[in-house]
Amino acid sequence: MFPRNPESTREGRFRPTGSFQSLRFPTETAILGLVNPNEPQIPALLDWSKRRIDYLRISVTDRCNERCLYCMPQGLKDWKEHSEILTYEETLRVVRVAIRLGFRKFRVTGGEPLVRKDVVSFLEELGKLDGVDSFGLSTNATLLAPVAERLRAAGIDSVNISLDTLDPATYERVTLRPLAQALEGIEAVRRLEFPRLKLNAVLMRGQSEDQLLPLLRFAEERGAILRFIELMPVTTRTLLRPETFLSIGEARKLIEKTVPLERDPEAKLGHGPAVYYRTPSGQRIGFIGAMTDLHFCESCNKIRLTSDGKIRPCLGSHLEFDLREILRSGGTDEDVIQLFGKTLGLKPKEHEFREDYTPNRSMTGIGG
Repeated sequence: MFPRNPESTREGRFRPTGSFQSLRFPTETAILGLVNPNEPQIPALLDWSKRRIDYLRISVTDRCNERCLYCMPQGLKDWKEHSEILTYEETLRVVRVAIRLGFRKFRVTGGEPLVRKDVVSFLEELGKLDGVDSFGLSTNATLLAPVAERLRAAGIDSVNISLDTLDPATYERVTLRPLAQALEGIEAVRRLEFPRLKLNAVLMRGQSEDQLLPLLRFAEERGAILRFIELMPVTTRTLLRPETFLSIGEARKLIEKTVPLERDPEAKLGHGPAVYYRTPSGQRIGFIGAMTDLHFCESCNKIRLTSDGKIRPCLGSHLEFDLREILRSGGTDEDVIQLFGKTLGLKPKEHEFREDYTPNRSMTGIGG
């Protein structure tokens, strides 16, 4: 169903057997052994596959003001009660512990993070923490324009904005929001000269083909990096069908009918798995192919903190660990460190999206 990217040659698969509780990973002990209470910052943290993990994606809400089919389709009500969501103080405590462990890259996500009350004040506090070397925000930009100046002052250096189409009718049909509000947010980021702006477009057959070149021109005119992302089974598997799935390989070939693309292996424009190409004018385009790129997970450097306090080592795995219980039952920072170590010790080598994976939570519940 999902064609392999012709540039991917690895044949391996990660198929753990038995329960995760019965597996023993020597590196978990090594990870925990690195923690020294007299040494507040650790230079490197490895998972059991020897990948360096220094990137934490933090979801602050499972609510969103849009209803994208692949993320939070209309009618889905997978929300937690407010009491189940981590407070800002609890989240900041987790970030401080993560910094002790060697995490340096942080991105705040949702849902749509800007729908949560007082989130800008939280972002300002997070930006003040010593040890935060990279500070990003993922948003649909519809609520961004009024708060953009405060976010720029808070130290956010990277803004990722979801933008699947430039057609107003299609945008409103897919998201149930007007495109104009998102464009206002994008313009605010450009005007305030945030260090990095990325536009993320999820590929869907029948919707994306005629938007590839307009999005490319739009991004280039605004100095933004454009990234095309393959559809993944992150909320429901029913949407992942041959008639809706458009691979990054096919999207790239469609672009190349008009604009030549040259692989840019030296480009490292962030902390994710995108493979970048360059146009003759110098515009960079990233392709993120979780379904067809068999090298996708080799350099994974992130784990996720869900808005309800679960640490999730992989987007494409059901595995998650309850951090909220530790935070609310009198647990110490060393208890939090132990859970981080357990999470990294059990981080899968590869995601399970290609193995008939059925999501058990919505994407807004996990965090983008």
